[in-house]
Amino acid sequence: MANGKKQVVVIGLGRFGSSVARSLYNLGHDVLAIDVNEDRVQDMMGQVTYPVNGNASNEAILKELGVQDYDAAVVAVGSDVVSSVMTCVLLQTMGVPYIVARAQNDLHANTLERIGVDKAIHAESEMGVRLAHNMFNPNVQEYMELAPNYGISRLRIPEVYANKTLRENGFSSPRDKYGLAVLAVKRGKEVILNPDGDDRLEKGDVLVLAGRDDVFERFET
Repeated sequence: MANGKKQVVVIGLGRFGSSVARSLYNLGHDVLAIDVNEDRVQDMMGQVTYPVNGNASNEAILKELGVQDYDAAVVAVGSDVVSSVMTCVLLQTMGVPYIVARAQNDLHANTLERIGVDKAIHAESEMGVRLAHNMFNPNVQEYMELAPNYGISRLRIPEVYANKTLRENGFSSPRDKYGLAVLAVKRGKEVILNPDGDDRLEKGDVLVLAGRDDVFERFET
């Protein structure tokens, strides 16, 4: 999916779900967070756009909230397999174009994939932040949080960056025009640490960048 501000519904606000919801919101997306547990919903006040107490396996509730018009959904109720599968099927019938779901085990993951979920993941709580960063940017291979709203990301370069120097692509040391620090260039098994602005990028290169999350989100790849 293309980058930019999205409307995302996150269903299930356990450790993983709340981490995804909070990170997506910090990246500038509109986040509707739903859970049947009122205490969990209260904990998300001010950390997402719309925290809602309700049963997401109820089609009437989802339609009332306008979920059918959302860009994506994250179903984070991995421990309740039946509820997870039912919710994913419901979201599909409502026409939500991109669905990610947490899987409790391999059988659950296989079931999710068979019903057409776009991405089934085995996730611990810390994986929520990584999912938020690569959900809408397929070039993001990995993300590591260093501090709140600040981290390191590996991004595969788009083809238009190939055969140009870092400087020609807007990168220079120690900071580039995007406000990101270029830490390394990975080329196959070779790693170029602290590259110079005159180093030329090649097709397939991966950049290792450090910076604020909001800058990563604005960085067009």
